[in-house]
Amino acid sequence: MGLLDQFERYPLTFGPTPIEHLPRLTQALGGEVEIYAKRDDCNSGLALGGNKLRKLEYIVPDAIASGADTLVSIGGIQSNHTRMVAAVAAKIGMKCRLVQESWVPHDDAVYDRVGNILLTRLLGADSRIVDEGFDIGIRKSWEDAMQDVRDHGGIPYGIPAGASVHKFGGLGYVGFAEEVRAQEAELGLRFDYIIVCVVTGSTQAGMIVGFKADNRADRVIGIDGSGTLEQTRAQVTKIARDTAELIDLKQQITDADIHINPDYAYPAYGVPSPETSEAIRLAARTEGMITDPVYEGKSMQGMMDLVQKGFFPKGSKLLYAHLGGAPALNGYSYTYRNG
Repeated sequence: MGLLDQFERYPLTFGPTPIEHLPRLTQALGGEVEIYAKRDDCNSGLALGGNKLRKLEYIVPDAIASGADTLVSIGGIQSNHTRMVAAVAAKIGMKCRLVQESWVPHDDAVYDRVGNILLTRLLGADSRIVDEGFDIGIRKSWEDAMQDVRDHGGIPYGIPAGASVHKFGGLGYVGFAEEVRAQEAELGLRFDYIIVCVVTGSTQAGMIVGFKADNRADRVIGIDGSGTLEQTRAQVTKIARDTAELIDLKQQITDADIHINPDYAYPAYGVPSPETSEAIRLAARTEGMITDPVYEGKSMQGMMDLVQKGFFPKGSKLLYAHLGGAPALNGYSYTYRNG
């Protein structure tokens, strides 16, 4: 009996995502811990995929049942999430209204015309840029967009930033943990730590709940990309507890289950530090694995630094959760123009 059997799922992904060993990255970081990656960046044929699709698989049935005709969501200008909501709307035959806020103090000349937002518009979404700063919480601009849909005769279905503060937002990554357990049995190994980027919170929160079932919740190492640690920690905690209750886990999520490292979010959300860029280059040049400056580059930097500092005991097996996000690199073309 799986933890999610009681919930309806609308399939948007190819199925379980592959786990691959990263031997050259392992060696580049000293060879004392074994590094693997779970490739949620390759999980779907929908607009280049990514972690948001795991979440949306459990949200779409509710959206369809609601009688809505328009998905309404929000993110930054280079949001992976809004790209995925636009793709899902196209796939299920709904309209899509998006608020793209100016969350990142980044002035690349093509930032608002390439990458995620280009794909979002190509998918037919009504995407409007709003000059508002970064915040992971519920936004007035999003509520205004839903009212705008109503005012024009539409029926909106609201999906918050990152699909996180939604009653079903944590379910997809409970499923991730169940998937990992099944793959561990096939591979004949067990991961000691799971490394994941955290911003709006439901990816890590779902993992915490899913891995709580085999007492590994505290081994999910969240690398903060938000720069708003207390708000992110509070949001992860709430989503994890609500999700545990929703699936009737019968175990309490405690503060000790929630591990978030704030050391790599600098200088700001969406702004790569020189160290983030070096981590992106190393992953690319050792494994051909592309990470982005907003999320995966920061969790890659965090994992690399923690390995080199000896945070993980010798012989540990690490699972790096690759959540997608590579299209955002296009918005940083000047930064990476020479590689």
